[in-house]
Amino acid sequence: MRAGNTPASAWPNNFIPMNPDTFTQSVPEPFPAETKTQSSFYRDVLAGLTASPKKLQSKYFYDAAGDKLFQEIMNCPEYYLTNCEMEIFSEQTAVLAQTLTNRFEAFDLIELGAGDATKSIYLLQYLLEQKVDFTYLPIDISSNVIGQLGQNLPQKLPGLHMRGLNGDYFDMLKEASQLSLRPKVVLFMGSNIGNMPVKEAQEFCQAMRHQLSPNDLLIIGFDLKKNPKTILAAYNDAAGITKNFNLNLLKRINRELEADFDLNQFDHYPTYNPETGACKSYLVSLKKQQVKLGEHLIAFEENELIDMEVSQKYNLQETDALAKQAGFEPIAHFFDGKKWFVDALWECV
Repeated sequence: MRAGNTPASAWPNNFIPMNPDTFTQSVPEPFPAETKTQSSFYRDVLAGLTASPKKLQSKYFYDAAGDKLFQEIMNCPEYYLTNCEMEIFSEQTAVLAQTLTNRFEAFDLIELGAGDATKSIYLLQYLLEQKVDFTYLPIDISSNVIGQLGQNLPQKLPGLHMRGLNGDYFDMLKEASQLSLRPKVVLFMGSNIGNMPVKEAQEFCQAMRHQLSPNDLLIIGFDLKKNPKTILAAYNDAAGITKNFNLNLLKRINRELEADFDLNQFDHYPTYNPETGACKSYLVSLKKQQVKLGEHLIAFEENELIDMEVSQKYNLQETDALAKQAGFEPIAHFFDGKKWFVDALWECV
């Protein structure tokens, strides 16, 4: 859920070497005043807030504060997704690894939206222990995430061959293909595919397939349809962390784009439609108001919504259909004990 998920980047596509002896974190400088209105962040926010209905792109959640809040969300008791996928990667590590090593003697392991690698680290450690020849290439839209991985993972996993890629998923997949000609295994976990409406998810998977070669593998996580109350609670935690996560984007817009959102005049509202599988989050304007964005004034009616994000849920048949539509063949499914979540293994055909 919620990790940088659509194929675009708020920051320059920086390539960051991850040698712990030479690593320096690449942190984007604040936009100079004369270039704020030229940034893709500004253009996307202005376009979204002047559209009808209003919408903000969830990829922009992930500044340093947003990264921290998302880590807190993953530790919420209501947010089951992390524990489900953690169970898969911690308890089925050997089977996952053997599936890869049965096909490839050496490969690049690419993780899209790597976050803090708390789940993938089980697979990384097992592959190292088995002396598998692989290189880990984490990709994330957040330079803060890539910086933290560069500092932390080499200490936890001595001997790990690793390079970090900060930027747009597809630009960085191209970058990865230029690093070596070895087969690619891509991890797209956390139900990040659910951050797109179904049609966009289809287009995203097709675009990913075009970046890969026949026989390359994709391990992709899906949150499965289940009791609607369980799903809705995961996006409406009692502690209000998800609310703060959404409001933090308004804070970021205020700070970086010379806006003046009053956060007290917006509230968080989540919904879930069990028929379509779409779980959506909105911010609601609590009064009629105007918000400054650079030289523009954005008008809000009382109770007007900003569409913040979608978290799409699937059944197993829908995941298999998505694979085939995009040029993959589903070859294995790895479930948690409750069968609330699946990591599907797809092969490029």
